Parts: sequence; structure tokens; C-alpha cells
Amino acid sequence: MGRSHRGVEVLVAGKQPAGGGGSKLADNRRRTGRSPYRGLLSLKPTNPPPSDQERDRLSEGRSTRRLTATVTDLEVARQKAFLVSAYFDSRNGTGEIERSLAELALLTDTAGSTPVATVAVRRPAPQAATLIGQGKAEELAHQARALDVDVVVFDNDLTPGQQRNLQQLFKCDVVDRVAVILDIFAQHATSREGMLQVELALLRYQLPRLRGKGTELSRLGGGIGTRGPGETKLETDRRRIMQRISSVQKRLEQVHRVRETQRKNRQAASTTLLSLVGYTNAGKSTLLNALTNAGVLTEDRLFSTLDSTTRRLGLPNGRQVLVSDTVGFVQRLPHQLVEAFRSTLQETARADLLLHVVDVSEPGVLSRIEAVQEVLDTIGSGHVPELMVFNKIDQAAEDIVRRFRRLYPEAALVSAAEAVGLDDLLLQITRQISSGFSDLELLVPYPQGAVLGELHREAEILSESYNEQGTLVKARVPPDLVSRYRQYLITETVKPTDL
Repeated sequence: MGRSHRGVEVLVAGKQPAGGGGSKLADNRRRTGRSPYRGLLSLKPTNPPPSDQERDRLSEGRSTRRLTATVTDLEVARQKAFLVSAYFDSRNGTGEIERSLAELALLTDTAGSTPVATVAVRRPAPQAATLIGQGKAEELAHQARALDVDVVVFDNDLTPGQQRNLQQLFKCDVVDRVAVILDIFAQHATSREGMLQVELALLRYQLPRLRGKGTELSRLGGGIGTRGPGETKLETDRRRIMQRISSVQKRLEQVHRVRETQRKNRQAASTTLLSLVGYTNAGKSTLLNALTNAGVLTEDRLFSTLDSTTRRLGLPNGRQVLVSDTVGFVQRLPHQLVEAFRSTLQETARADLLLHVVDVSEPGVLSRIEAVQEVLDTIGSGHVPELMVFNKIDQAAEDIVRRFRRLYPEAALVSAAEAVGLDDLLLQITRQISSGFSDLELLVPYPQGAVLGELHREAEILSESYNEQGTLVKARVPPDLVSRYRQYLITETVKPTDL
């Protein structure tokens, strides 16, 4: 029937698995509509939607209702998922397709379903109605029923029409890669800003997937002296979603104003900001914990971190900087999420240095680096200086580590979990952010103690002595702070890159 890949059975397209046509249990589950992805497929509210105040009250914490409301039915055990990847380019290698399916299996597992089989389908061109063609879809539907699955997950973007047609053929829920990632984000968002951003992405995803039944759902009946049927339920649902989108956007604007104020305060204090970026599950939060004892949640799961965390870090030269953890990236990151999280992601564009964390133990490292670079370019962060940090070297083969040391001679090689290579990483960070610093010899009068304290926080103190006039300080100062100390200046020397 196929070969095993990470505990997931890989089916060869066109081969029929052994077994019957599905169990009554699966049919009952399908009739009741219990699926972890039900909330992403259609909006069928039986009660009026809650007010904005009620929604905000319900979204205050993880212990209350899930953001997607109907995504999870807690009475149902983990769903069985059938994964399908359709590819239309003969240049796609088998290894690339298998890596994409393996990542989809991890995404599906993180979302709450158990992948039981995968199949890769090569077609000459996408079909408008079903993506893979009527015949192939019917063939896979028979296999899905034989495997007794509850949901079919496509590793492709499906149009609303394709999704609807495939559901009719498979007789169960059909979702795409975007829906799975959105559901994971909905589960993991904890802060108010994160919840609002995910809700905005979900609403934009749901809007074109609304379905109506014409005039039979009209709110007003036609008659003599009227203009015909009133507003249909489809139109009502669309109007309500548009109203909620507008409301969420206004709330996000308020949060963004607070974030902008914090950024301006940080700039006024001339505080250096480092941003951790990288593919999801590369170990960014683990590295932040290892460097700063931040206590951030770390899990061997995709997208375990959605909310930004910032901590203070002391460098070997005594300088204090800020380090910010960000949401992980993934190949083909849904544009709905990029747009919804744009303000959070754009914080990386204002960083002084990006620490690009890479899991060197995983296959397809170069393609993941490329995927991160594409997202950084999209959000306007491609110009920010970058330090490559290859993580998990304790889990990688020695020849792989040597290869990436040759490819990226300036990169840092670490194991955040084992605290290996962290001292060298800190030295490399110090070199990067010290480029262009100036060595200043200053005489700070004794009454100006606040200036001396600022120098200790923002600069590297090389020496310190005292005379009758005040404190003699030799300090290595960032370029943007040199003008602040001109009045105390005795001599100045520019140090391009060396410490």
C-alpha cells in the first residue's frame, strides 16, 4: 500500500488500499459535523452573533472559548486525517514533495488531527472544479472512505468552489494548508493583540467561503408595493463579517498606537534591539531562554510562539541590549496571516540586528532559509543586518555541521538546549553591533552622575579614573550617541569593526 514516512503511511496515487468502504463510526462523525476544521469551512450560526463586548470578554484568556468558536468539539477524540498533495510541475523533485508532505503532517498533528495516510498526485494542470480532476478526486474519495478518515487536508490552496465540490465527493470535511495554519494560530494566540490578529485573518479567510441558498433565506418577503425579496442570510452573514472586520481593525489600531509609543521611547533611549527570526520550531524561544532566562514557553510543536516577547541581554562588553522573540515563519505562509500580523512582523524592520535562527538538524535547510528571506523581504526587513545562528548542532551529523560552517563562515553554531556555543554567539553579536563605534575620552563633572550612569548602560566602558574636575572615562560609544557627549569630549577615535 505504500511506504512509511514519520509514522504516516504514504499512498501511491492510483493504488486502492485494502479494506472496506468505511465504518459506521466515521459516517456518524461525518453526519454530526464534528471536525477540528468545521469553523473554517462555513458559517452556519443558529443564534445571533455575540456583541463586540461579549467577544472581547470571551477572548480574555485561554481558559475561555476558543477564538474560532466552533473549531473544536471536545467530545470527539482526535480526528483521522488523509493528506493530499497535488503538484503540476515536473521539475518538483520527490524529496521536495516528501518534505512538504512531512511538514503538512506536523501541521495537521499540531492542529489536533492524526494523519493516517498521505498521497502525492501529479496532474498536467490544475482543474477549476476540483483541482485534481473529477476522476482522480473520486478515486481518492474511495480511498479516504476505506481508511475511515474524518478530514481530508490538501497541501495546496483551494478556492471556495473547489473546497465545496471536494467535500461533496469525499463526504467529509476538506480543508487546505491555509486553514490548518490558521487553526493552529487560533489555538496558540494568548495575548489580546495576538487574538485580534488571528481573528482578523480568520474572518478574511471565511468571507469568500460563505454559502447561501438564494431568496429562500430572505429576511423580508416580496409582495405588492415592495422591491422584491429582502436581505438574504448570505448577505446578512457577509455584512456581519464585514462589520466585525472593521471592529477588529479599529481595536488593532489602538494596540498598534501603544506599540508605536513603546518604539519611540526605545529610540529616545537609544536602546539597541535584536530580533530573533527564523523558521517555525527552529529553537528561537529556547535560545531566548538560554540567553536571558526569559521563561518563555518552549514546545516541540510548530508555532508554539505567536506573541512577541522582549528581554534585556547583557553583552560581554557590559552593554545592555533588548532581544525580541517573534512568530516563526513557514513555507507558503498564508497571506492573510502576513497581513494580519504585519505590524508585529514589521518590528523586525526596526531592529538593529536580526538573529536568523536555523535548525541545522532538519532536512531542507537551504529551502527554509530561503522561505524566511522571502517573508523578511515581504515585510520590509530585508535591509536589516543579519547574523546566521545554526541551532541544534548536537542533533546534526558532523558532516552537516562542517558543511554549513564552510557555507556560512561568519555564522554562529550553537545548541540552545545544551547551552553550547552561547559565549561565541555573544561575542559575534558584540562585534556586529559595535561596527562603526567611536572610542571617546570624556571628562564628566561629578554633578553629572546621570550621564555616567547612561554611559555604563549604553556604551562599553574601557577605563575609568578620577581627578579634581570629575570622572575621566574612556568609552566605546554607538554612532548615534556620540553627539550627546560632545560637551564632555577630550579625544575621539573611530573604531570600524574591532572590539
